Amino acid sequence: MPRPARTESLADHSAAAGGVAAVDRALTLLAAFRESDTALGLAELAQRTRLYKSTALRLLASLEHAGLLHKQADGRYALGAEIARLHAVYAAAFSLDRVVLPVLQDLVRETGESAAYHVKQGQGAQAVRVCLFRVDSPHPVRDHIKAGDVLPLSRGTGGRVLSAWDPERQAAADAAERAAFAAIRAAGGHAAVGDRLADVAGISVPVFDVRGAIAAALTLTMPAHRYRAGYLAAVQRAAARLHGQVG
Repeated sequence: MPRPARTESLADHSAAAGGVAAVDRALTLLAAFRESDTALGLAELAQRTRLYKSTALRLLASLEHAGLLHKQADGRYALGAEIARLHAVYAAAFSLDRVVLPVLQDLVRETGESAAYHVKQGQGAQAVRVCLFRVDSPHPVRDHIKAGDVLPLSRGTGGRVLSAWDPERQAAADAAERAAFAAIRAAGGHAAVGDRLADVAGISVPVFDVRGAIAAALTLTMPAHRYRAGYLAAVQRAAARLHGQVG
């Protein structure tokens, strides 16, 4: 009789609906590799995935056969050449505008307001934010920021969100600024009326890369008289679609 699992594996804890359990478990073995890892032994892989060693060993054999892992002479496993090939295919096909613009377009359709994607550029006192992508509101009355415009980090909801999650900006901030940054992080974003321009309101939330570091600020802007606090949820849903997809 099979022995019951001592603890639920990571794959079993977050199994794909309608998926294949063995595939979910194999993928957790690949996901166990971290940025600083060169190779991992069976015990470490089993510990990180909460799989039995016997189960992990069978899955590792399949991953090695597919070229996704390579078993070294010392018995440890390293990522295989197939990973590099897939990365090259992904990099060649990846285009940031194809990822970001559909999200902005959907956000504009949902809210009727303008959506933009801002990134930090530069370091120290020279740092600014750049509007990489922008989709305009269909309303004739709106703000007129364009893709490529350079804006301050110290004003506007997008600048404040980029600063709140940026270690460099936090280190240079005074006590009041650090408290403001902490409040933005606790809220998961920032909304304000008249921060950069008197008659413009904005709602911004962070977009994170695959490592969990901030990659951009997703911002919804509108005239102050059309501001709705309820738009925050829509901006958060849009940002969630981009987490881990950009960087």
